[in-house]
Amino acid sequence: MPINAQELGRRLRAAREACRMTQDEVAKYLGTSRSTVAQMELGNRTVSSLELDRLAYLFGRDIREFLAHSFSEDDTLAALFRAEPTVADNPEVIEKIRECIAIGRELTNLEELLEIRREQAALATYPQVVPKAKSEAVHQGKRVAEQERRRLGLGLSPVPEMVELIERQGVRTGLVDLPDDVSGFSISDAKLGFFVVANSMHNVWRRRFSFAHEYAHLLMDRDRLGTVSRASANDDLIEVRANSFAACFLMPADAVAHFIARLGKGKPSRTLVQVYDENNAVTVEGRFAPNSQDLQIYDVVQMASLFGVSVPAALYRLRNLRLITNAELLRLKEEDQRGRSRTAARLLGLAEPDRFNESNDFRHRFLGLGLDAYRRDLISTGKLRELARLVNAPLEDLEALISDGDWADA
Repeated sequence: MPINAQELGRRLRAAREACRMTQDEVAKYLGTSRSTVAQMELGNRTVSSLELDRLAYLFGRDIREFLAHSFSEDDTLAALFRAEPTVADNPEVIEKIRECIAIGRELTNLEELLEIRREQAALATYPQVVPKAKSEAVHQGKRVAEQERRRLGLGLSPVPEMVELIERQGVRTGLVDLPDDVSGFSISDAKLGFFVVANSMHNVWRRRFSFAHEYAHLLMDRDRLGTVSRASANDDLIEVRANSFAACFLMPADAVAHFIARLGKGKPSRTLVQVYDENNAVTVEGRFAPNSQDLQIYDVVQMASLFGVSVPAALYRLRNLRLITNAELLRLKEEDQRGRSRTAARLLGLAEPDRFNESNDFRHRFLGLGLDAYRRDLISTGKLRELARLVNAPLEDLEALISDGDWADA
């Protein structure tokens, strides 16, 4: 049975209030007056299909939710606002989250049209009590990282391509331009599934760490429905926990120790060994050459390259494992900031990949499914163009492809 205008208006108001938006803000988005929005919510003014579509996007909803028999007043965007109150004050981040929610819904729809069953059950869950101190948060992250590495059968090997690994667990990934303070966000929604996003403006290795960080939120904080990770909130205990997970997942302690040992370093500068005969114990003292065991910036660069992390991430991991002192950390950080790590990387043939030349795996899959749905007459040309715009694909290439393609024989 179709809902009436008053019920539609009530649902629009509930969705707006859940997103902590005012009628003035909605009116500005629609390009109309506040009184017009008020009349919509009272059911005194007809809401056009175009207006309803735009409102659904604004509130992070599927347009069908407003017309369905039942309506949930809570949703992913509202949950994010509730869990991350400061996000509501950053329109740029909100808009990017809206875009990802919209893309997630479209991807779900494409998979349903193409009868592709996405295996979400592959993603493990490790419910944790809320940590009360940083030490507890660090321990939880470390323990879950070790458990997840065992579950995935990684051993001590460096983690392979992070995006591919996450996707195999039934998680959608994305890269979007975000403010520098935001490293990424995660979404866990019954309809959208699992989604992790990293900041495309950050370098490759930092994004890899961000993907591991957001993956941690899905493993341990799934009840939150979503998280936004910001540098300014690094002291929040669930962020400390996710950072601990990412560091331990990407750089296991035993693997780091093995790497350092292969360099012939990491041993104490002075060693004592007792040699026994039948009657006596003789203590033999050994010493390494001065400074021979000290890690240098070129050592750290090699470690960062091996584990696919940034030099700062490698440095902090070494410090947390007590393989360098605080003084050494400061010295090596200063060298990194002076550009010596980049110089060493170029010399060793380990220069950081250029993020601008990196392919967008998510766009491959999203548009590939869109093209297949179009070829099979499951979506219109207009819908295909809309999908291309969502991921900023070049429309001229799309037009050339569909105009030249022999879809019937494809």
